[in-house]
Amino acid sequence: MNIQKVRVSLRFLLFLIAILGLVAACARKVPESTPESPVTTNTPSVSHSGAWAPEHTATPTLKVQNNADAYNKQHVLKTIHFDTDKWNIRPADRLVLKENAAWLLAHPSLTVIVQGHCDERNTQAYNLALGERRANAAKEYLIGMGVSANSIHTVSYGKTHPLCTEHNETCWQRNRRDAFVLQDMK
Repeated sequence: MNIQKVRVSLRFLLFLIAILGLVAACARKVPESTPESPVTTNTPSVSHSGAWAPEHTATPTLKVQNNADAYNKQHVLKTIHFDTDKWNIRPADRLVLKENAAWLLAHPSLTVIVQGHCDERNTQAYNLALGERRANAAKEYLIGMGVSANSIHTVSYGKTHPLCTEHNETCWQRNRRDAFVLQDMK
């Protein structure tokens, strides 16, 4: 009986050795890659000091547009509005003009066209004259804020370029405006 226990123990011991051999074979390290086939990763590199350093990959350069057309698309200069048949600058619109003036002073390489607009009521001649007064009122205010008179031009469109074509006060209010369009200096 003693021999049978030894045989069972021996079989069990051989079984354990075989299992340990399999586990050891599975736990082997994967060999390092050779210089002929480098391995690339997407993890950020770390410098010798331990600080993060960007990878040195070729990235396309972005062209930043800082010309008049790009600024106009961003609407950096805000529009002001007027009361019916008036060309005086309203208090809320003075704040807008101050912001516009600050922006223009920070970008002296650009000129601005102040476009005077009116609603559809009254005659074309009346609205052209009113649009001119509105554009000139904004120009004078910008000059008073320090913007060079040589960099400000005015044009009146009267009622020919409406933003809104409905026939009501809300629409007319949107059309009574001065719009500011930037141009690159020539």
